[in-house]
Formats: sequence, C-alpha cells, structure tokens
Amino acid sequence: MNYSNKAKLIAIALLSAALAAGCSSNNTATTSSPAATASTSVSKTSSSGAAAAASVKLASLKASEQAGFDDNDSLTTWSADNSTAIALSAAGPAVTGSGASADGGVITIKQAGTYVVSGTVADGQIVVDAPEDADVHLVLNGANITKNDGPAIYVKQADKTIVTLQEGTDNAVSDGASYADTSEEAPTAAIFSKSDLTINGTGKLTVTGKSKDGITGKDDLKIMSGTIDVQAADDGIIGRDLVAVKDGTVTVTAGGDGVKSTNDADADKGYVTIVSGTFNITSKNDGIQAASTILIGGGTYNIVSGGGYAKSTKTHADNGPGGFRSQPGNQTQTQTQDQTATTDTESSSAKGLKATADIAIADGNFKIDTADDAIHSNGNLLISGGQYVLASGDDGMHADNSLSISNGTVNITNSYEGIESADIAISGGNLHLAAQDDGVNVSGGSDGSAAGGAGGDSFSTTDGMLAISGGYLYVNAGGDGLDSNGSATMSGGTAIVNGPTDNGNGPLDYNGTFEQSGGYLIAAGSSGMAQAPSEDSSQRAIQMTFPNTLEAGTLVTLTDSSGKALTAFTPAKTFSSIVISSPNLKAGDSYTLSTGGKSTGTATDGLYDGGETSGSTKVVTFTLGDKVTYLNESGVTTAPTGGFGGGGGGGRGHGPGGQRPDRMPNGQDNGSTNG
Repeated sequence: MNYSNKAKLIAIALLSAALAAGCSSNNTATTSSPAATASTSVSKTSSSGAAAAASVKLASLKASEQAGFDDNDSLTTWSADNSTAIALSAAGPAVTGSGASADGGVITIKQAGTYVVSGTVADGQIVVDAPEDADVHLVLNGANITKNDGPAIYVKQADKTIVTLQEGTDNAVSDGASYADTSEEAPTAAIFSKSDLTINGTGKLTVTGKSKDGITGKDDLKIMSGTIDVQAADDGIIGRDLVAVKDGTVTVTAGGDGVKSTNDADADKGYVTIVSGTFNITSKNDGIQAASTILIGGGTYNIVSGGGYAKSTKTHADNGPGGFRSQPGNQTQTQTQDQTATTDTESSSAKGLKATADIAIADGNFKIDTADDAIHSNGNLLISGGQYVLASGDDGMHADNSLSISNGTVNITNSYEGIESADIAISGGNLHLAAQDDGVNVSGGSDGSAAGGAGGDSFSTTDGMLAISGGYLYVNAGGDGLDSNGSATMSGGTAIVNGPTDNGNGPLDYNGTFEQSGGYLIAAGSSGMAQAPSEDSSQRAIQMTFPNTLEAGTLVTLTDSSGKALTAFTPAKTFSSIVISSPNLKAGDSYTLSTGGKSTGTATDGLYDGGETSGSTKVVTFTLGDKVTYLNESGVTTAPTGGFGGGGGGGRGHGPGGQRPDRMPNGQDNGSTNG
C-alpha cells in the first residue's frame, strides 16, 4: 500500500471512530453474564459534546497533507556512470566527477546531482552549497565523517537534500564538543540543514552530536527508512517545520528532547507525523515533542523520559483547606491518605509524547516510562487504536481541552492521575488505570482552575463531562476513582472501580449529575464521600454501605430471588461501600447481597464470570426500587450524607486554592516550554 492511500485510510479510521463516539442511540446495553462487557449504547445526551466535536475536527486531519512525501523522498538508486564519487581518506579526499570540490578535508557540493561518499576522514566535512532550486542526492556508502569544530554534514543551501544510507553499509558522522562558528545563525548539529532534508535507504547511520544536537533540519525533516542511531548532548532529531517518518528504526539517546518540531509561529507547521517505524528513545526531557500537532498511524515506541516515573522530581504536598473534605462522624473507617498536589522541582519537561496543539493516534505499540505525563496535549487527544503500557510520574494521559478513546488497549501501571482532561469520552477500548490520586479526572481545562473551599472541590464547578458509552475500564485509585468536576454519563461498556480507602475521596465523585442509561458499573471503596449514579438515571443501581470496613479480596455477591448470582466481585482494596448498576437489575424484584465465601467462576479484575458461590454470609435482602436503592445492614435506607446524595462533592486536595503548583493557568508546565 502506498503512503498516500495508507494515510487516507488512517484519517478515515480516525474520523469514523470519532463520529462513532459522538453519535446518539437509544439502544439499551445488556450483559450475558456478570463478567461480560456491556454492549455500547449512547445516551440521548451527547457523550461529551466538546470532546466529540474536537475528535471529529482532529480526525479530519490527513497525514498525507502534513507529511507531503514525494517521489524524490524515495530516491535511493544511483549508478557510477551518473554520479560523482567522493572518496575520503587520511591522505585527503578524492573527487571523481563534476559538481564538487575539495579543499583540505572539506568537500563542497555546488550543483544538483548524485554524490556517493565512502571512506573515513578524521577532521573533514561535507558542505552542500547549491542553487536554491537544486535537489542534491547524497549517498553514504560506508562513510565515516568527523568534524572537530562544526557539523560533519552541513547543508547551507539547496531545495532538498536526500541522504541515502546505502544497503549493507555502516555510516557514521560526528561533530566536536565546540564549534568555530558561534554566531546566532551558526549550525548546531552533527547533521545540519538549512533546507529540506530527507533520509532514506536500508543502511545504518550513527550520529554523534557532541556539541548540541544530532540531526537538525531548519525546514522539513523526513525519514523514509533506514537504521538511525543518534546520541546527542541536547536534542536528538529536530525538524523545525515538520518531522515526518514513514518507516525505519530510530534510536535516540538525548540530553534534551528526543524528536521534536519547533515552528510554533505558523499554524500549518510544527507537526510531527509518523506513519510507522520503530523508535527507541531515552531522553532527559520529552521523548517526542511537537510545536503543533502529533499524528501517529502506527509503529513501535519505547520511550523513557527523565529517567522514568521512578525518577520523578515532583513532590506531593498534603491537603490544605482548599482540598479537604470533612469526614462524617458516624463512619468507622478512619484511614487517611495524603491527597497530594504535584510540584515539579525542575523547570524541565519530561513527557513521553507532548504536543502544544493536538495528538491523534490511530495505532501503534507504546511502552512509555516518564517522570512527567506519558502522553500530553495542550489541546485535544484522540486515541482510536494501539496498545499502550504507560508509567508516569504525573498523568498517564492528559489533554487540556478534550480526551477521547474509542479503541485500543491502555495499561497505565503507575501515575499520579490516570487520565485527565476538561472533557473525557470513552466509547471503546480496554483500559486499566492505576493512580495514586484520581483514576479518571474531568478537571476544568488546565490542572488548576479556581479556588476551592472546605468540604468542596479543588476545582471550580465546570461544564466538563465524563462520558462512558462503551469499552472496558478498570480503575485502581488512591483518590477518586471516576471524578468529574462537572457531570458524567454512562450508557454502555463496563467500569470497575477500586478505591479509595480514605474517607476524603470516593469511588465516584461528581459535582453535577451522573446519569446512567446502560453499561455495567461496580465501584467499591471508602464510604465517607461515596456517591451512586444520579436519581434521574434510567438504569437501576444499588449503593451498599457496610457497618465496618471489609478486607481486600472479600467476595461480594448479589443474587436474585432464585439464587442466581448476578454479580460476584472481590474488590482489590479495603472497602466499606459498593455501587452496582446493571441492565439486568429490575425494579420490584427481590435481591440478596452477601459477603465472604468463594466462587468457582473465572475472575477478571475481581469480577467473576460463571461458576457458583459458596460459604457466603447474607448481609441484606431487599426489593429494588425504581432508581437508586440505598442499602445498609438493616435494609433499604436513604442516600448517605457523606457523598452529598448524588450532587456535589469532588475534590482532589491540591492545597489552598485547589491549583496544582506544577501547572500554569494556560496548561503549560511551570518553567517549561510548550507545556
């Protein structure tokens, strides 16, 4: 499949996924068994209008239009009869053919054409200084070039320079630790081009940037293929206007950013567009950074930024008045947990993928370990496929405006917060989130928005929305499990929430409403701030408050009047409250909730499918009401007061004022560039 067609298919797939997330349906989700994922059904209320609209707009971007690959970018063929040979040696370079000349160890190419470079020079340089409309084809055919006081390859002028890594060859370029030219416009990389630069071929290229950067293109930088290994004192690979990768294996070890675009002055430039390839990036700062938008259609990504999540320099401040929620006096659970605000003690950003504008990912395999956010957009983030294993010292996925997930497998193994945005729409995929604080957080834009108050939320009440219409979501949270500082809807899919264990947070936390019309929901954790879906939900739910805290792994079974188990679940943490909502619950029917014992079924994330339960102890038998049925050990009761009865609540505990100190009001990191 050629690139143009593949790129169009990527755009179509992204658009289709986004449209599916934003459409409406009146279907009702059903489950064939307790562990079965509920089928998708989108409520009449739009999943999340802002998120859906942003997703459609973002998905309409065509990778082909951003990358602009042309025939010259794929040019790899050459012949000795129609090219100029440049042979490097300790005795001095030899030029055979026209268009190039040698002066000491410096070879200057003055005309369009093909130039084949071989041999080794200990202190030499290839300079391209051709007419501004010239295409120069530079073939590295076993070349080893070192320049002690400047770039090894320096493109001063040309329309485009195509560097081909000849099949079966190893090539290397290196600069020195300091440059002779220190002017403002001086080159700053071992390979430095002032015009468009393309790298192709199937050979290998090792680039050592001792002074600053590895490869820099001041216009477009395209990588079509090849094996490229870059070690740089600062940034690894830079394309000012564009970085576009079609394929290849790229390894970067950088003291700054791994791969980046830098043009933030033109809305049509500054993109990073990747169709495929393998990327192994170890960077002190960001792994892949775009001054504008990142578009990814596939590929394999192994990224470690800032030493990984274990090396995070973010500190955590205890709750202050802005984030504290008082604990009701009638609760026996007194466990507390420091609900913390993250503070970056360094001014640098150490994210995995970061875009000043938007990020859209259609597919790919991502293993990202970062001291900062694993995936971060200052605008909108669209995930419509791919496999992700993310470990983060801050957020697993973050978008200031909207975050949409319609497909893919996401495993956030460590984070401060799992996924965070002003609007979040989950319409598909398989998500497992582990978070020190909130698992899913609809905040209010950038991480801090307004002052909070005692017993209230750290963020101001917003019109943000958490919308779950499909997929599978598993959350293990130290703070709130599903937290919307606006409202929430659930119309399909499965959501399982474990945690918190402290009474200052809740498994469900929303300021407005949580309308559930479909899907399968289990939320177990502390009872101090526990909430159930809203009373105006069309699907029935129960909320059980236990008199004592139960141990992690205690089986909770909900059976109907015939003794059939509708739900058998073992929470992963201690708990004193559980919410269960399922399309199978029927108003007016009798149910029994029991604890303890064991199940012979197959457990996935604590939820059992099939089998039989035995050895359990009945806690309460009750008749299900028409909306939410609140329970304690005595039977049906009223809504718990600690969770504000399905209304207010919330609160991440970010200290006085509710703002995370590491975030500036515009969503960028304090002291960093591009957020």
